Amino acid sequence: MDTRVDVRKTYKLFINGAFPRSESGRTYPVSDAKGRFWANASLASRKDARDAVLAARGAQPGWAGATAYNRGQVLYRVAEMLEGRRAQFEDEVARSEGISSRKASGIVDAAIDRWVWYAGWSDKFAQVSGSSNPVAGPYFNFSVPVPTGVVAAIAPQDSALLGLVSVVAPIIVTGNTSVVVASQERPLPAVTLAEVLATSDLPGGVVNILTGDPAEVGPWLAGHADVNALDLTGVTDDGVSTQMQVAAADTITRVLADVTADWTIDPGLGRLRAFTEITTVWHPQGV
Repeated sequence: MDTRVDVRKTYKLFINGAFPRSESGRTYPVSDAKGRFWANASLASRKDARDAVLAARGAQPGWAGATAYNRGQVLYRVAEMLEGRRAQFEDEVARSEGISSRKASGIVDAAIDRWVWYAGWSDKFAQVSGSSNPVAGPYFNFSVPVPTGVVAAIAPQDSALLGLVSVVAPIIVTGNTSVVVASQERPLPAVTLAEVLATSDLPGGVVNILTGDPAEVGPWLAGHADVNALDLTGVTDDGVSTQMQVAAADTITRVLADVTADWTIDPGLGRLRAFTEITTVWHPQGV
């Protein structure tokens, strides 16, 4: 009897709703937690990062213009589809992080619940963070949170799925779009999540996922004039963190450097607030 040859999966980038290979043609080997070869992943280049920023910028006005309720529906749909592929995620998380199937199942549960949690805040966040302000005159004055724009993020290196979800969901639920560099050593759950996003109701370009070395594309993203905010959560090298913050100094005012996050606890509203601006609206009474 002939031995069947497995169909090997090609792990690609996720840009503008599509799955291109790196324009450089480069890949890098990914090993499981025991050091055994697992797959080859695309090694993103600066050109790939530029394409991802362009896609995120193109998608941002439409995504921000959607109703908060609709954005919540889209995030909930992502959770539904992730639930349907939970066996694959459990396997990839277990192999990536070197944990038991039971622990991996708990992480997948938490990731699904995190999508649902942020989906629920989509049409409530403005009520909590905004306000109606007292004015000495015949006017209404409102403070309203609005999205910052395009957010570049380095995903956690040690939490391939839950950490990634905990970074991406709060960025996009308020109307931002994102370019995310996945965990370099554990990128495969991120690519599988990209497949879920691509087949959900999420518009192309809202989330763009790159795989590779944060030290190569991170500083370039930080210095890109069309990136409005930066999340350094997954940057573990102090030198790279400093380089990115220096690169961001000319054009970016919102930089989140939360490298000690505990993804297992209630995330609170900090990450929602980190990537929104407060705008003030004046309106005369009786008009």
